[in-house]
Amino acid sequence: MKKQDKWKIIKRPGYSGKHRDALRRKYDEQYGKGNWRTAWIIQEKIFSREEILLLYEDAYYYFLKNNPEILQQLVKEARDVYDDAPSNVNSGLDYTKQETSRTHYQDIALRRCVLRFGLKFQGKKLIQIRDIKGKHPLSLILSPGRIPFHMPGLIKKPELTGWWQAGSIESFYQSNKVLQIRSGQ
Repeated sequence: MKKQDKWKIIKRPGYSGKHRDALRRKYDEQYGKGNWRTAWIIQEKIFSREEILLLYEDAYYYFLKNNPEILQQLVKEARDVYDDAPSNVNSGLDYTKQETSRTHYQDIALRRCVLRFGLKFQGKKLIQIRDIKGKHPLSLILSPGRIPFHMPGLIKKPELTGWWQAGSIESFYQSNKVLQIRSGQ
């Protein structure tokens, strides 16, 4: 039987944004490739990115379910959505397809939610979902920094601060993110 790796949390790194790749190189140099990882903590249990994105997406789903007028506006006006570059649309429904220097999950989550409702985009506009940087009203409304997380009791306290609002999807994602290294490092 293979010995299980043991990991220890060293910090809550918070938002990395466009510095993501530089931080990964720094961690590789500091801890060695394969000796560190990003994970998420909920009630003292560790979760993977894939697992946490299910909750991230569900927050969008419940918001749209409770705000059907916003869902209808989105599918009526958008031909698709993106975060930091129009090329984000090429990710489709796949969270692992990240082609820019920032991670973009809100666009993928919204595409997946539209599908979960049995709908398709019907509009003519490519809408950027990027808080105040987007030009369409839905850009701000559907920002992960403004949509309330549907299970607020799961957000690690104290919540980290940044460009997002407390209690939002982004607050959950950033506040619960941890940097782990292999034990013995």
